Amino acid sequence: MKPKVLVTRLLPKKAMEMIHKAVNAELNPHDRPMTRKELLRGLKGVDGVLSLLNDRMDAQAMDAAGPQLKVIANYAVGFNNIVVPDATERGIVVTNTPEVLTETTADMAWSLIMAVCRRVAEGDDFIRRRKPWNWAPLMMLGADVHGKTLGILGLGRIGQAVARRAKGFNMKIIYYDAFRQKPKVEKELGVQFKPFLSVVRQADILTVHTPLMKETTHLINAKVLKAMKKTAYLVNTSRGPVVDEAAVAKALQRGDIAGAGIDVFEKEPQVHPELVKCRNAVITPHIASATIETR
Repeated sequence: MKPKVLVTRLLPKKAMEMIHKAVNAELNPHDRPMTRKELLRGLKGVDGVLSLLNDRMDAQAMDAAGPQLKVIANYAVGFNNIVVPDATERGIVVTNTPEVLTETTADMAWSLIMAVCRRVAEGDDFIRRRKPWNWAPLMMLGADVHGKTLGILGLGRIGQAVARRAKGFNMKIIYYDAFRQKPKVEKELGVQFKPFLSVVRQADILTVHTPLMKETTHLINAKVLKAMKKTAYLVNTSRGPVVDEAAVAKALQRGDIAGAGIDVFEKEPQVHPELVKCRNAVITPHIASATIETR
């Protein structure tokens, strides 16, 4: 008999075809995340679960499945939604997808960099509102990207992919990571290691690519934002809680920074209401990996 697996959200057609060939899939019938009650009910008796980043897999969820649960396969790069020690204690294997979206997420980080620096979303909205206009030298001035200083927080796979793209813009690339890369990697990427606050203070564009851990929660806070250049831009495609959303909104409103491009949020799907009001922010609904090829 094929193993029984709970799939907590409909996946692209090709993926679902692969799943149905391999297992007896129990699929979430709703076009939304499962409620906690639905999740616990759906887990009963399954051998495996294909979970999403908003499915909390803890001891309660694992015990709801029963002792036959063998694997939790997370459809995400991260696994902060899974209490790994609880899984280890029960002999359950936990998997994730660490490399599949590296290049795609780096593309998205650059999309946000270009969009916020060159006011692309604002310009698109302006045209769609049918406002009268004529070309003018001072109209909708943004900031150049080429030749600027790019600060990368977290030089893992995605951070390195962002750095490779920055070389084509003739940028000075500086970075901070808790674990410094080998000299060979730094030379290949054309990056320079600096202390955290030095990167924050020197960057014209600061892009965040750290995992979400206790140490990185609110890594970007009011103090850090105040240390940035007033002409600098912040981009976050990592995890929402790495950035203090309320503090970013205040910094944008006060002019402490020039703009922000944000794809992930602290309490998804909610977005801080003050951030939504900021015209100097480009905000997207967690779509960094949303390409046909990657998904």
